[in-house]
Amino acid sequence: MPATEASPKTKLSRQQYLDLYYYMRLNREVEDTMTLLFRQNKIVGGLYSSLGQEAVSTGSAYALEKKDWMAPMIRNIGALLVKGVPPRDIFTQHMAKYTSPTKGKDGTSHFGDLENLHIVSPISMLGDLIPVLTGVAMAGRYLGQKIVAMTWIGDGGSSTGVFHEGLNLAASQKAAFVLILENNQWAYSTPVRRQVPIENLADRAKAYGISSYIVDGNDPVAVYLTAKEAVDRARAGEGPILIEAKTFRRRGHAQHDPAEYVPAEQREYWEKRDPITLYERFLTAEKILDARGKKEIEDKITALLEKDREFALNSPMPPAEFAAAGVYCTGDDCHKIRPKWERPISEVTPPKSSVDPVWIVEGFGRGKTSSRENAPIHFGDTQPATEEPARNGKSPSKPAAKPPARKPAPAKPADRGKARR
Repeated sequence: MPATEASPKTKLSRQQYLDLYYYMRLNREVEDTMTLLFRQNKIVGGLYSSLGQEAVSTGSAYALEKKDWMAPMIRNIGALLVKGVPPRDIFTQHMAKYTSPTKGKDGTSHFGDLENLHIVSPISMLGDLIPVLTGVAMAGRYLGQKIVAMTWIGDGGSSTGVFHEGLNLAASQKAAFVLILENNQWAYSTPVRRQVPIENLADRAKAYGISSYIVDGNDPVAVYLTAKEAVDRARAGEGPILIEAKTFRRRGHAQHDPAEYVPAEQREYWEKRDPITLYERFLTAEKILDARGKKEIEDKITALLEKDREFALNSPMPPAEFAAAGVYCTGDDCHKIRPKWERPISEVTPPKSSVDPVWIVEGFGRGKTSSRENAPIHFGDTQPATEEPARNGKSPSKPAAKPPARKPAPAKPADRGKARR
């Protein structure tokens, strides 16, 4: 099941085109503001830039519906903004202020909103969000919500064990789950070619029999349309889908990393492919954005960020007496999250949920070695690998030819003696 090269031709509405532009610009301006705050010692924890990757976060998150769930990574601030998180929450969170979503208990991006925005907090152990969001998708199906779950992973994180374990779980459960693999060329200071022997990371989907796409991660329209198609397919019951977005991390792993290991010519190549610059040219050429419209968007973003930045700067640090608050759950009132049933509970409880405890195994477990019911078994025969995995439980139409079995030559007496020794 080879990866599909995304070549979207669908037209968006004028407002959709402008929405993508607005969120990309907002993403970059939020991060530029935090860079200044970091240099002023206002940022308490680490700061991770998504410069050059804004199209991936905004385009993919824009494909989700309000009821859908997502779990961002450290470079997915754009996805948070699309989902409805205000910049002030991002500022106060990184400044560890008492007005932040975690009340000052975290100085980075570890926060979410389970009840309203359906955002699961990032997990520092890379790849662990994949089984978590698979579970969210499975729970949504159980409750009858018809939701899709989405998360992101980097090229380096795709080499973790839980990446493969999570995808295998999602595939075996046909979970409504979309995974965005951001191939930004570098896992901290390790280039992709030094960590994997394949050119397209989307090919990893083949091992689990699921569909995959390859998309230009610097094209927000292509990212959105590809993600929208994947989300629609997952919601329709086709199972999980992997999207590899090819892009580039234009800054170091974090603010402390100058990224001197990146070749100058590689950096120069990708800087010429800045997603916002390229998208502005497209919008201008299509007469969707003019100088006046661009200034209106810039003024709107500037006013919003000035207001939220001042709010964050003037917010208090958490009082010492609240240090233990919110750390431990001491009763039923810790949170108010409850299952939201959108199907009759009787459907998932006996007797309606009861099934016969008998499983039919196609071919009785023989596999594809023979199509005849009583065919003899030739020990030592091998089943050649096919080009693509079976889909929907059906074997490929033309499996590779099987070499004829060879009968071993009888051993000589001297050989038999050597074998015994």
